[in-house]
This record gives sequence, structure tokens and C-alpha cells, in this order.
Amino acid sequence: MKKILYIVLDGLGGRPEPSLNGKTTLEAAHTPNMDSLAKKAKLGLMDPIAPGIAPESDAAVLSILGYDVDKYYTGRGPLEAYGADIEVRDGDLAWRANFATVDENTLKILDRRAGRNLSTEEAKALAEEVNQKVKLDGAEFIFKATVGHRGVLVIRKKNGKLSANVENIDPGYKKHGPYSIAITNPPTEVQECIPLDDSIEAKESARLTNEFVKKSFEVLKNSEINKKRISEGKKPANIILLRDAGDSLPKIPTLNELYNLSFGSIVEMPVERGIALLTGMKEVPIEDSSNYRLWAEKTLYALEKYDGVYAHLKGPDIPGHDGLVNAKKESIEKIDAEYFTNLLPYLDFSKVVVVVTADHSTPCSLKAHSEDPVPLMIVTDGITPDGLDYFGESSCAKGSLGRIKGTELMPLLVKLARS
Repeated sequence: MKKILYIVLDGLGGRPEPSLNGKTTLEAAHTPNMDSLAKKAKLGLMDPIAPGIAPESDAAVLSILGYDVDKYYTGRGPLEAYGADIEVRDGDLAWRANFATVDENTLKILDRRAGRNLSTEEAKALAEEVNQKVKLDGAEFIFKATVGHRGVLVIRKKNGKLSANVENIDPGYKKHGPYSIAITNPPTEVQECIPLDDSIEAKESARLTNEFVKKSFEVLKNSEINKKRISEGKKPANIILLRDAGDSLPKIPTLNELYNLSFGSIVEMPVERGIALLTGMKEVPIEDSSNYRLWAEKTLYALEKYDGVYAHLKGPDIPGHDGLVNAKKESIEKIDAEYFTNLLPYLDFSKVVVVVTADHSTPCSLKAHSEDPVPLMIVTDGITPDGLDYFGESSCAKGSLGRIKGTELMPLLVKLARS
């Protein structure tokens, strides 16, 4: 049986950019290694969840690993918390959090990520202040800074349970059934958390969430850390935006239970770590997530040890959210030059099935996730290549894989590995 190497480039997909002569950032990027793979590959497009849905990373990753999100998904918050080593009990309310910048008088959002220059040390110190100074009526909470401006909030009611059926504080995302979808041209003000049903649990969740946001805002705007940031010409991290609540961890079978295969994971963000651990993958730590040569070394090490490897590289998503066309193009080129250059010479395609794809598209023109399908290629000995010359959205649209749903990919990879 062959091994499986599952490579996800976060936010890779895009739309034609006028500044790139109508090419996407992937198509315009100089990617000789991925293009050489494409020449040996079957290509296609994939809707991470389903056509017309602009997914968040967590729901998308679960889906492209083969899990039906409508059946298993319980919100991003619990996955983030699990990935940050925070316990989530049934009836806890777990939120994904962002430090952001607002106008102190109007609560108009000035920067959704506090300038994207909040150091992990600053974030952890601010979180410690919030944990020490904020008290909630009838509930306890844990607020933890994770990576940069990102964090997790878990609220636990002292008597009774809470419900995740509440709307987001973060105006950039709207609740859509169990998951949230990115909003194009969202409101600019911080939203009030409102219950989406008449249950006591949902009403309590909304009350406690609003109480936390208001009280933490008072702590953050008076923090010496933020006063120092302002004096340095930086934006204060004076509000905590919350989105994607969940009130339990998903109960899902592991990949080993589904396919009798062991998987290792190389990831850098808490949400992907949470998903990897919940699906039974073994963690392969990456000491420096910006070092793609090290990523390649870790990938090859993990391939020796496990039946499959899931490698999730964050790179292209960040400049996509920031609307930086050239930076996204350069991020893709860096991955090709440093990761794939140090990976491909050591792969034996008679012994491994390689897939390269994305969890979602993040077009620079939107600065948000979109509903566009993502590029997909599969390479292994024994398949008939499509004869296409490069890896990009346009070539993938011509590929023999057609347009598939995310849940269809993992069974296909396992079938190829066993053929």
C-alpha cells in the first residue's frame, strides 16, 4: 500500500487580479516545482464544503478530511480551545477570539487584527490582565492568547449549561447553521451578541458574552501595554472580537477508525491542531513555522513514521486577508522554492500518493474567504496525467478530476493508496 501526503496551502485559491494581467496570484507566481508536479498529475477543482459556501478554515478542514460538517461540526470555538489545550465540557461556551482595535467612543472597528503586529508576549500579558480583572456574574471563564492577535474564550456557567445558538460579536462573520460564513462588506461596528432562539441557555450565553466583551474592553483600553503601543505609533488591542461559538466538542471517529491508517500532522495554528488531534493524528511539532526547509524535513520524517501525513501551511492566507496581491504571490513562490524544492527530490511516487490543494480561497480583492472552488492536484504512479502544464485555477478547471466536494477527496486518496 502507498502512503498519503496531504498538503494544504491555506487560502491558496484566488480570483483574477487586474495588476497581474488577469491572472490569479497562484497563476502569476513562479512555481516550477508545483508546475512540474502538475505535469504528472490529475487536476481538478474542489468545493471545500459545497458550491456557494465561503467556508471558514475549521469547517473546511473537517470537510476536506472527509467529515460531513452538517453531521459533526459544533463550532470553531471548541476546536480552537482543544488545540490550545483548554478543556471544553458539554455546555461550556467556547469562542474564537481576535484582539482588534476600535474607536473608544463609537466602537467602530478600525483594525480587525490590531495592526497584525501584536506580539505573542503582548497578547499573553493582555490576556493575563483580562483573566485577573474581569469577573462574570454566575460564570467562570478562561481567556487564552494563542498566536499573534488570536485567542480563545471558554465560558462555564456555575449552575447549568450554555448554548452556542447565539450570533457573533465579530461583524465579519454571520452564523449559518452550525458554522459561520464570511461577510462581504460587513458592518463596521462591534455587534451585540443576541440569542438565536428563546431558550434560557441561549439568552444566558448572550448575556455573559456581552458582559465579557464590555468588561474586557474597559480593562484593555486602560492597559499600560496598550498605552505603550499608542506611544509607539501602534494600534491598541482594545477590544476582543468573538465568533463561531460552540458548546461541545464534536464526537467524530478518528481517521484510523475510518480507514485503518495512522496519520501524522504538521500544522501551525490552534484550530488545525485541534482538528488533527480530534481526528487521531499524531502531532509532529514544527519549531519554526516560517522555515519551509524545516517543514520539508519534518514532512519526510513523518512519511517514514506514519501511513499518511497532513501538512497545513498557513502562508498565502494572511496576505489574502490583507489584500496584498504581490505579498500573496511571493508567499506562494516562497513555499514552492523552499518547501517543494526540499521535498520533491525525496519522494518516490510508486510509494506515495501526493495531493496539493487548499482549504478555501482567499482572494485579495475580497480580503476574505470566498465561495470559489480551490485548485487540486493528485500525483502518484499508475494514474494517467492530464497533460496540463501548470498548477493554477484555469488549468485545474480543465482537469479530469472535474469539480468535487471536499468530503469526496479523502476516500479517493485512500482508494488510490490501496490500488
